[in-house]
Amino acid sequence: MKIGLIGSGSFGTALGSLLADKGYEVLMWTRSPDQAASINNDHKNNKHLSSLILPAMMTATTNLEDVVRDKELLLFAPPSHVISELLGKVKDIIPENIPIVSASKGIENDSLRLVSDIFEEILPEKYHQNLSFLSGPSFAKEIIQKVPTAVTIASKNQFTAKRVQEVFSFAYFRTYWTSDVVGTEIGGAMKNVIAIASGVCDGMGFGQNARAALITRGLNEITRMGIKMGADPMTFLGLAGLGDLVLTCCGDLSRNRTVGIKLGQGKKLKNILEEMNEVAEGVKTTKSAYQLSKRLSVEMPITEEVYKMLYEDKEPGDVVRSLMGRDLKREGLYH
Repeated sequence: MKIGLIGSGSFGTALGSLLADKGYEVLMWTRSPDQAASINNDHKNNKHLSSLILPAMMTATTNLEDVVRDKELLLFAPPSHVISELLGKVKDIIPENIPIVSASKGIENDSLRLVSDIFEEILPEKYHQNLSFLSGPSFAKEIIQKVPTAVTIASKNQFTAKRVQEVFSFAYFRTYWTSDVVGTEIGGAMKNVIAIASGVCDGMGFGQNARAALITRGLNEITRMGIKMGADPMTFLGLAGLGDLVLTCCGDLSRNRTVGIKLGQGKKLKNILEEMNEVAEGVKTTKSAYQLSKRLSVEMPITEEVYKMLYEDKEPGDVVRSLMGRDLKREGLYH
């Protein structure tokens, strides 16, 4: 199988490595000639996870059309805010009747579209039945290190979901499928927002009590938004919901948690982002999620406070006091 991979960050590299490890021919697109040369000559991504060796079946190019033409599967894994641009460039040359898999997570700024909405609005309708969306608890570094991992493949088309499930399943990578695209996407995007809040707690030196409370109440917020958008509430108890949330809120490899830790230590967002080599999707997603919650009239206090911290420069200590000082309520999904 010939696979085209659009996106040369850590997660795209990890998934490409997995597929190449299975014996598939993977061609990755990158904007950087230097990065392409490093992958082709040294079997290393010199910009991301550079200490890890990539399979020989994985190569790279700066020619976007070459990555798309004559492929049997396309995998999109760029930051979510550039998906529109890239899809616009390739929508007329994508082969018909091949699986199109997105591994990007986020809610687009301004338009407030989910990644699935972007794909369906830009690609002609003939491609829609071939779309699927990969999400779940999966740090890129651990995938390349072949650590046992399980994820979810979501597609509105059962045949596509099962087809992609077979392609990605491997000895150290287990896949489940679901038809709940919206729930899978909401879980994958929103967990990054809650992870920033979790990191703030760690940065301020709080203990396990605070983290457990944030994860639980964060899951409540995510589920409320998902239900409002038509998702199956049970999705949020699965890999794309609770699984990804726990990993991102607790794992040392979490970029969004790292942003939160530094905020909790008193550092400014601008300086934090300048120091990072990776994209922390939660920063942009927080803005979209906050605006979407207002549009849908969904109460999301943690998301709102993270937004105020990131975009209105509210102090972390004031954020904690605001959350802990809210009116007392009965526990439940709608409270």
